[in-house]
Amino acid sequence: MADASEEGPILVFLGPTLRIAEAEAVLDAIYLQPAAQGDILLAAHAFRPRAMILIDGQFEDRPAVRHKEILWAMAQGILMVGAASMGALRAAELSDFGMIGVGLIYRWYRRWALSSPRDVCGSPPALTPDDAVAVHSGPAELGFMQLTDSLVDLQRTFSVLMRSKIITPAERALLTTMARNMNFRERTLATIVGAAGWPDGRVQELRQTMVSQKRQDALLALGAAPSLVRRARTAGGGDSWMATNTFMRDLEAGGIDSKLVNTYKFNP
Repeated sequence: MADASEEGPILVFLGPTLRIAEAEAVLDAIYLQPAAQGDILLAAHAFRPRAMILIDGQFEDRPAVRHKEILWAMAQGILMVGAASMGALRAAELSDFGMIGVGLIYRWYRRWALSSPRDVCGSPPALTPDDAVAVHSGPAELGFMQLTDSLVDLQRTFSVLMRSKIITPAERALLTTMARNMNFRERTLATIVGAAGWPDGRVQELRQTMVSQKRQDALLALGAAPSLVRRARTAGGGDSWMATNTFMRDLEAGGIDSKLVNTYKFNP
């Protein structure tokens, strides 16, 4: 197991992407529920962390975590790392401002952010934002159990199946198109294969090759966290940050004391 920083804990926002027990076996950290708007601000005040790793985020019942509060955290000297799910998306969007992205999904999002989405022969189809990593999950009481499959994982699976000659390129294209056109709340391998008219037995065959790229990227980020923290310590503090009226109003609307923005001290 990797060690957390001695100068403050590492916080990890984690939900359906990876089981807590698996995560704890890789990184000694404080594990929190998927982040929503205001959670980064509140967690910073509660734990005085050296770093935060954003894996999963909420977006249905609560507003999604804001770019502005991630920038605020970095300005306070907190290392921000994103991977696998909402974290990969935010890291790709904020890479130019210092947020660190880890893993294949981050690199896909980063490439998408730098170019217009298009399918390239021989490479995975371009991702769509947000929806590509979204899954439907159970409640917190059940550990945010994943109930559907993400588009990212399905696309990786279909690619592996085609390279293994288990499905043809035409079948891969069909399944990928059906997955992309399906709402993330209904998107599972079984649902897609069933909609394609394939027999039930085919689902079990394909399931054996299911690729969990989100899980792999999450584990990669947790394993890399201690070294990223050490490197950040030698790199110095964050950039200056200024609040906007919209950001402060959104915090207040969410029941969060906006004064917390200006009262944070990294080493109180």
